[in-house]
Amino acid sequence: MAALAVAGVASAQSSVTLFGVVDASISGYSSTSRDLGNGVAYDRLGFPIYNPFYLNRGSIKASRRELAHSGYNSSRLGFRGTEDLGGGLAASFWLEAPISNDDGQTGVSTFTRRSTVSLSGGFGEVRLGRDYTPTFWNDTVFDPFGTNGVGTNLVSTANGSFGGFTGYADGKKLPDALKNVPQLPDAGGSNYVRAGNSIGYFLPPNLGGFYGQVMYGFHEKTKYSPGTATPPLAENASRTGRYVGGRFGYANGPLDVALAYGSSTVGDQFYVGTTTKVNTLNLGASYDFGPVKLFGELSRAKNKVDYEVEPYLGGRPDIDLTGYLLGVTVPVGAGLIRASYSSVKYDENLVARNPWEVLPADKKANKLAIGYVHNLSKRTALYATVARVSNKNGASLTVGGPGFQGTGNGFTPKTSTGYDFGIRHAF
Repeated sequence: MAALAVAGVASAQSSVTLFGVVDASISGYSSTSRDLGNGVAYDRLGFPIYNPFYLNRGSIKASRRELAHSGYNSSRLGFRGTEDLGGGLAASFWLEAPISNDDGQTGVSTFTRRSTVSLSGGFGEVRLGRDYTPTFWNDTVFDPFGTNGVGTNLVSTANGSFGGFTGYADGKKLPDALKNVPQLPDAGGSNYVRAGNSIGYFLPPNLGGFYGQVMYGFHEKTKYSPGTATPPLAENASRTGRYVGGRFGYANGPLDVALAYGSSTVGDQFYVGTTTKVNTLNLGASYDFGPVKLFGELSRAKNKVDYEVEPYLGGRPDIDLTGYLLGVTVPVGAGLIRASYSSVKYDENLVARNPWEVLPADKKANKLAIGYVHNLSKRTALYATVARVSNKNGASLTVGGPGFQGTGNGFTPKTSTGYDFGIRHAF
């Protein structure tokens, strides 16, 4: 009877599709930190202090090789369906689960990649559930590597940790790379890639190339009235998780350009009187000349703290993260050459406490990635990617894999290199 009931429901749909991607790669990662000391240190006033007995300790390299997944496209398994309601109205669902085909440990246990139900028509589409945030779209659409594998642009990698991001929900093996990035004060979940508990609206597709979406994600935390009734517990005092954002663009022929803005509440402490938000603005574009397709993106994110009562000595300064990406793809027969250069800078907006204090230089990093994809068919491809990150002034971004060692013992993160050689099959 249960089987018949399921079959009856399925037959009522206009269409139901099973789809997925299985992507596996042999990947290698290497992160090198160095002792940059030369026996000279500086006090708060900028005067040198010499240590004639200092012995430079060289460098520390942490490396790993593994069978990974999602080096070209994220491995996934999904179900989607649409029912024609007549009069141009349609109802649809989309359930997409991450899978780790390298070890088989992650299967269809959650639908954290996407889980939505929607109603669409001439007015556009209203979508409810878990979905990509508008601000993440620009990071991935205008990246030749699609924010997958070691080629993922630094704008995406840095933004992923900027609001306390703890790991991708689609099984990508990037958390090790992000653990090295200093977490910001009062940082909770940043809703960087996706936002759950969201309501989204998409413009209809018949607007002469113009497109857009807006999203609101509920934090779903309990609110107390009066506010003093809020329990002094972290899970009750924090109303993190709220997201609001939008993306609007124009795509016609070879041109695609889009502007996005989003605000995510990543920390809220009632009794301290602070609310921490990450506000992101980015602009991306691509132009297909035929023999070559160019990509570009500018991004600026601000981690800011709003104080109920401004501290006497001033609060924590806003922390800015700016970055850019330049990329290119070149079709070559059945293959595609991909390359990108990305750069980010952290500005902590520090203010000198006296005229002689020497402030640390802004953390910076840049990345060069190049790869090749050879399509064996429309659904199967072989790919290879190599990438290298260069860190400056204490930045600690990696291409993935193990983090930098010795950073708390006088070693400074410097370079991170990696490669992916794999196969992708879509169905």
